Amino acid sequence: MGDLHNNGGFAENQLSVHHGSLLDFLLFSSPMDDIFTCILSWTSYLRRRFIDFVENLVVQDVYRSKGSVSVSSTSYTEYFNSGTCQTSSGQGEEFLANTDSGIVNTNRFMQLRQAVPFIFQGLAFPFLALRLAWSSVLVPWRFAFCYVKRTQAQVYSIISRMERTLRGSFDDIGWLQRTPGMAPVEDGTARFLELLEAIRNGEHTLPNSFVYLFVPGLFSNHGPLYFVATKKFFSKMGLTCHIAKIHSEASVEHNAWELKQYIEELYWGSAKRVMLLGHSKGGVDSAAALSIYWSELEHKVAGLALVQSPYGGSPIASDTLREGQIADKETRRIFELLICKTIKGDMRALEDLTYEKRKEFIMKHKLPEGVPLISFSSEAKVAPGVLATMTQIAHAELPRLPFLKFRNSEFDDVSQLGHQVPIVIPVSAAMALCALHLLLRYGEKSDGLVTCRDAEVPGSVIVRPEQKLDHAWMVYSSKKKNPNEPDATEMCEAILTLLVELGKMKQEEIEKS
Repeated sequence: MGDLHNNGGFAENQLSVHHGSLLDFLLFSSPMDDIFTCILSWTSYLRRRFIDFVENLVVQDVYRSKGSVSVSSTSYTEYFNSGTCQTSSGQGEEFLANTDSGIVNTNRFMQLRQAVPFIFQGLAFPFLALRLAWSSVLVPWRFAFCYVKRTQAQVYSIISRMERTLRGSFDDIGWLQRTPGMAPVEDGTARFLELLEAIRNGEHTLPNSFVYLFVPGLFSNHGPLYFVATKKFFSKMGLTCHIAKIHSEASVEHNAWELKQYIEELYWGSAKRVMLLGHSKGGVDSAAALSIYWSELEHKVAGLALVQSPYGGSPIASDTLREGQIADKETRRIFELLICKTIKGDMRALEDLTYEKRKEFIMKHKLPEGVPLISFSSEAKVAPGVLATMTQIAHAELPRLPFLKFRNSEFDDVSQLGHQVPIVIPVSAAMALCALHLLLRYGEKSDGLVTCRDAEVPGSVIVRPEQKLDHAWMVYSSKKKNPNEPDATEMCEAILTLLVELGKMKQEEIEKS
């Protein structure tokens, strides 16, 4: 016991001497001459303390794992703090306090403590230095790799966008004809031309047993002459005719519901079935009404004629609003500004005409088999002379400009009352450019907005007129009418006459069966 006490005191005196000499060295030595020696001493001291601490932890873990000595963290801390470990000067042995078996001889402990400084000094610090150097080398490489990877992703994105833009609607045009299970079409062009020639010669055979409903297309709310001449002509013949007053810039499903209500009102008001003729998006809206609400309209609708309607979709709408192509977001913002902000319409009116939306809708809502159908498609002129043509539209609605004053009071009255003034718009030139674009890019004949294949409805009688007609021929003014060519009124009468005949043929087939 006396040896333990003396040895412990000797350790304390040695430590105090070490601290005292170091303190004296820091206080009384010249800081200018021995500054580096001071730093080196402190570094060596901290290094030794750190090594001793790590050694103790390693030795403790080694003996705990081997099961040679059972030392808890509390007793191990008390061993170093309270001097429980005692060393004999004669034999040079150390003893550790054990909570279970008392004091145990640990010669192996001394050997391991002598080996640990060599291991840590020879391997630990060079390894840490090497690891630090390697990490320093890897940092710029990691940044470079991330930058290259990000650049590669951007390049792939640009290439993908370019490919999607250049590919366009190649895979979508004419998808109705390629889809298995679609009903075949029947060509009725010859009979249509016969009826058209008879109408031009004064033979009008449309019966008065139907209500004829014309459904205008997109932006019809801003074309006040849409179907007006046709309605006047039919009224002079004593036929019941109406123009559907729907919001043409609304979605297809919304207009389908509106048309369903419109048809039921006409049927209950006149006790006559309704013959539908829809132009452009009006034909798509009408077909949607029959597809969704046929159970309620079966006995109220006599037939449907789709004139230049993008039933399968429009490449112009798809190429404009396709996601994932170059400048897709910017293009969409422009059309949202035009349709939603300027004319107070719904962006879905244009989206519903894309191939993606049309495929989704047609697969979900197919046209009923019993209804008589006619598909009318045409081809626009693409001659160079047409590109310079200024097509005149008699009237167009313009936004009201209260600050605009004319010197002539007559023009002031016109602008204040109707907001409709005669203007000249190169619509035929624009349609010719679009048709030329579709012909050169896709090799498809079109009226400028709708290809001939996409306008053909499965299970319908198709009509392909010989006359070159662009998509806007229905709303052109009759002031420049060519007497040698039929106008929109005569075309509509011939289409509806053929639709009536088709309805009679279907009725006879049903009666025979």
